Amino acid sequence: MPCDIVLVDDHKLVRDGIRTILERSPDFRVVGEADNGADAVQLCKKTNPEVVLMDIGLPGMNGIEATTELLRHCPGVKVAILSMYDDENSVVSAIRSGARAFVLKKASSGELLDALRTVARGGSYLSSQVSDKLLQRIQRGDLETTDKTALEQLSPRELQVLRMVAEGKTSKDIAVMLDLGLQTVRSYRKTMMKKLGVNNVAGLTQLALAAGITNWNRPDGNPTG
Repeated sequence: MPCDIVLVDDHKLVRDGIRTILERSPDFRVVGEADNGADAVQLCKKTNPEVVLMDIGLPGMNGIEATTELLRHCPGVKVAILSMYDDENSVVSAIRSGARAFVLKKASSGELLDALRTVARGGSYLSSQVSDKLLQRIQRGDLETTDKTALEQLSPRELQVLRMVAEGKTSKDIAVMLDLGLQTVRSYRKTMMKKLGVNNVAGLTQLALAAGITNWNRPDGNPTG
């Protein structure tokens, strides 16, 4: 009996390509697609898939945030993260969010199927390049650089708002994208400034860039995905 899977990626061409790969295998049945994190959560609540293949670079709510939110509503779903980038911070954040796998977009179709089969069976999977980098970092002893950073004081929702502030979104933009009240977003901003010891949006942005939680500090200028 095939495993029900939902595909989440903001590029239809990517979803179409993955669907084609999965349709060649008797092990999977695509039961839905979404192009953003919020829709993915709602779709999974309706379809209750066994596995979700989640792009890390989604508009609004990114793949890591969407995974956290999804597992809050559907704890039995197994999430595999798909990413163009293999930086350790993204990998660690993905695993901490509850994802079972981290697969690079440059992986072969065979590796993608292996990863999804492993996750469907209840296992975990890291692309070889990712696992090698993590192993080296652990061996160097710098997986955790500090005991508790300032950003660790923030809730997942505050981190989400912080990332969007750092990417230049206004309070009104954020309220619409996250389906929050405008006053709620402003309250988040004030609380974050107090927690982080900064007095303005520029200070919040600088901290977000330094911590690598926003895509804007990538040298190629492309969003994570």
